[in-house]
Amino acid sequence: MGKAPAGRSITEIVVASRNPKKAAELRRLLGELPVRVIGADEAGVDLEVEEDGGTFAENAAKKAAAFARASGRWALGDDSGLCVDALGGRPGVRSARYAGENADDAANNRKLLAELGGVPPERRAARFVCSLALADPAGEIRLSVEKSTEGRILEAPRGDGGFGYDPLFFFPPLGRSFAELTPEEKDRVSHRGAALRALAEALSRLLGGRGADRR
Repeated sequence: MGKAPAGRSITEIVVASRNPKKAAELRRLLGELPVRVIGADEAGVDLEVEEDGGTFAENAAKKAAAFARASGRWALGDDSGLCVDALGGRPGVRSARYAGENADDAANNRKLLAELGGVPPERRAARFVCSLALADPAGEIRLSVEKSTEGRILEAPRGDGGFGYDPLFFFPPLGRSFAELTPEEKDRVSHRGAALRALAEALSRLLGGRGADRR
């Protein structure tokens, strides 16, 4: 989407998320980039963005633009979720709110298992999808990527790592749920890891191969 505007080198990127586990994962995965990745709290942004888009990409862009304008910095928006074939793609963009607006991970997982009650393993195919959008300080979206990881939904949770639907998402190539993987293993195979690697490549081009000074 072109080069960074003159005089606006990318030195910091604000993670446009109030979810501390997601923010920590994004910071870890972006650790190799020549920029300083900061959380919303450090940037002084106390913002709730209504995720009312019809797609992951729309929500990611909306969050990135809002946090960029509020902070005066570049901002990275993420929207991700689980799409289950047997449920017509649900929970989809409502993954974080599947069991209600104030639902926690446990409630969302319980609802997913209830809706899949009696569905055999061969019909429990699912994928995690991650859309990322990078906005400049004016709120213009400069980069966007989307990646997915295929798996299936277990009949009961396994593992105590990760967050969200990780305990129910079985990844066949490794024979374990996402919640049973180490952070390093998950980074290598996850939808978010793949999306961030693609973003990092695009960001290197946006930086013109020069990198950026850290503050």
